[in-house]
Amino acid sequence: MLPDQIKTFREMVTLKDGVYVLLRPLVREDRPHLDELFLPVSDDDMRYFRHSNIKDPNLLQGWCDHLDYDEVLPLLALVKDHAVGSGSLHFFKGPKRHIGEVRLFLSKEYRKRGLGMKMIKVLVEFARKQGLSMLTAEIIADKTKVVRAFEQIGFVSQCTLEDFFMFPDGDCTDVVFMTLCLKPRADEF
Repeated sequence: MLPDQIKTFREMVTLKDGVYVLLRPLVREDRPHLDELFLPVSDDDMRYFRHSNIKDPNLLQGWCDHLDYDEVLPLLALVKDHAVGSGSLHFFKGPKRHIGEVRLFLSKEYRKRGLGMKMIKVLVEFARKQGLSMLTAEIIADKTKVVRAFEQIGFVSQCTLEDFFMFPDGDCTDVVFMTLCLKPRADEF
């Protein structure tokens, strides 16, 4: 997909409870949406972010100012123009240029309602349109419902990486490394 096609992408999804959610790519003007999504994040949720400074205004502004859909394709979930979730498809270069990584964050009140699966499915379709062969996801091992949700979409658990994720306090936890094959492998000769 071309950057203009990405910017104009819109998909309306309906949650199990009838709530309509607009899924669309993050654009430069979305800084207020990032604030409303990330500034209220609880201390418990903060432990799981790759960025320990997710509430830093400079980090959030940087995401808006330095959008490059060839590196990261960020997706926003909006309910009546209020951000309730964020997903992203990360692209690699060199020998991993055929692989993408998906990440997801949902506000507390929109978890366990089917939104995460709908967002991942949209990111999978983006990955297919970008010509990727495989997607990866790293999920904290004790989040078994999230692992099962990814499996329902077609992801396969490849391995569990012991002590792979370190929390801000120094404690470590295991991570399930999952993959989704987007293209059938060519038969060997």
